[in-house]
Amino acid sequence: MKKIRVLIVDDHFLVRTGITSLLRDVPDIEIVGEAENGKIAVEQCKKIVPEVVLMDISMPDMSGIEATKSIKAENPSINILILTMHESEEYFYNTLKQGASGILNKNVGKDELINAIKSVSTGKRYIGNSVSELMIDTLMQKFEEEFLSKQKEKVILTKREKDILYYIANGFSNQDIAEKLKISVRTVETHKSNLMQKLNLKSSAALSLYAFEKGYK
Repeated sequence: MKKIRVLIVDDHFLVRTGITSLLRDVPDIEIVGEAENGKIAVEQCKKIVPEVVLMDISMPDMSGIEATKSIKAENPSINILILTMHESEEYFYNTLKQGASGILNKNVGKDELINAIKSVSTGKRYIGNSVSELMIDTLMQKFEEEFLSKQKEKVILTKREKDILYYIANGFSNQDIAEKLKISVRTVETHKSNLMQKLNLKSSAALSLYAFEKGYK
């Protein structure tokens, strides 16, 4: 029996161990490696070429979104399934834009995880139920923001605001952005609020879509 070769990427040791334990006895799945951040994942994919990568989003050094982009650029045949605790449309939209094959909440059960791995290994997309509902909201926001696109083009942004948009577009959390720019999380939140007001956006998801579509990546 041909086994699906899986690489697990998460910055938490217990999460990696838990997933490995969960999948160890599945006859047609083989765990071929682990990585604690996006950079290591990119290198591992070059060496062992897994069929499926289970990828976390928020990690030090390189986010899951950045790693997904690099891995897919190097080897488009590798299928990436995002496993995340984020209940945010902005993360889901950006990961799919960068080439992820599917998104799954970490709270799912063993059966759905196995089904998702098998599905993306064949080249299909897999979107978990809770994720699907949020992505519908994202699309609705997208249509609304497109209507206001001309007004947004005229807005003048500061360098710091552009920096914030860059990190948003690349999937960084508020905490990650604060660490990168050496500012407080509250300051990041204030910048986001100001940006939404300037750009006439109504949610952080809409702000993320704007950042990504305008090339802040």
